[in-house]
Amino acid sequence: MKYRIRPWISALLGTALVLSASWTAGGQQRPSFRAKVDVVDVSCIVRDRRGRYVENLTRRDFQVYEDGVRQELLFFHREKAETGRSLSVALVMDSSASVKDKLAFEQKAAIEFFGEVLTREGESGAVVQFDSDVRLLHDFSADPSQLADAIMEVRAEGATRLYDAIWVTVRDLLRHRDGRRILLVLSDGADTRSAVSWQRAIRTAQSHDVVIYGIGVKSSGFDADFEKLKRFARATGGRFVNSKANLKRLRQAFNGIRRDLGNQYSLGYVSSNAKADGSFRKIRVSLARSGLKVRHREGYYAAEPNP
Repeated sequence: MKYRIRPWISALLGTALVLSASWTAGGQQRPSFRAKVDVVDVSCIVRDRRGRYVENLTRRDFQVYEDGVRQELLFFHREKAETGRSLSVALVMDSSASVKDKLAFEQKAAIEFFGEVLTREGESGAVVQFDSDVRLLHDFSADPSQLADAIMEVRAEGATRLYDAIWVTVRDLLRHRDGRRILLVLSDGADTRSAVSWQRAIRTAQSHDVVIYGIGVKSSGFDADFEKLKRFARATGGRFVNSKANLKRLRQAFNGIRRDLGNQYSLGYVSSNAKADGSFRKIRVSLARSGLKVRHREGYYAAEPNP
């Protein structure tokens, strides 16, 4: 059965972000971090000096600090490809005129990515397109073929509403999902039209435990802002890869993200700071073993005070 999606309307923006397509409804402790208590979820990637994933760490190897204060680690889970928590990946594709001549590369690599990632129950993907508007091409589905059809609908034209696309995808799609929430951006990073600031887009992602991965795709003759894509990734615990608009490198970028998703550690704690003051809380994760590097989000925002 097919359903028609209503437009995404934002009172904040004062404008409609148009959704123009239909969609189809669709041993080790494995906690859900969407409990009644406010559990802070920190996803980590750990590598050694040679860049290899480190797969044999235990709860005792991790120490988590919030604003310099050590926290009690209540939940720990190794997110292996076979046993990880449910995974929701929203692909946000830049379809502005500045990436027009690279669009076919994006489509081909993205279709292959979903075919390799959505292999297990609890894994689903969605497709969002942005140019002068933001459009939902397909809501979350576990069927890669449906997502492939949506990806092939993308046509390049218009301006670039990157920050709006990130903000509204987190707010209206990802924050309602259980388990791990991933936002994957394919763009040149050069925003030209958004009503939402890049700072607000980052804050929304941090507030809803969304990890952002950026893949840079730049057409000749147009400006790019890969530093913004790097900033989104760094703030949320993801990473940025410059594809150099090359199909081989684009495939490698998607493959690297896929490996990341199969080599995560999820840590959970209840903050010792119980104030509901809306403040930013900085997170630092340290490891008991030397010679290892850990990647995680920079922090999160506490709940707002009650009116």
